[in-house]
Amino acid sequence: MPETTDAGTLAAPASAPHPDFPSTEQEARRARWAAAGTGVLLALAGVAAATLRLTRAAPALVPAAYAGGAAVCALASLLGSRGRTRRALWLLVAGVMVMAWGDQFD
Repeated sequence: MPETTDAGTLAAPASAPHPDFPSTEQEARRARWAAAGTGVLLALAGVAAATLRLTRAAPALVPAAYAGGAAVCALASLLGSRGRTRRALWLLVAGVMVMAWGDQFD
């Protein structure tokens, strides 16, 4: 028998979440993990590249650009872990662009 509300109208039946379609909370959690994980990986890659460029004869701008890009990616990782995934994505793009820009001087 269908459920009725206090006003006597029919209430919509409660639907169970479909297993093929994750809930909004699961999507948000997955986006936070992806942004944080990508930020950490790119920050580590930038620090490693800056360290390698410091050991070679390269202009000082090159390791500074890698370190700056790594710092931006680390900030993106922090923002991504706190749910600011759109801003984190833009910061990840900016950090990689700074690292690529610094690589042009090598």
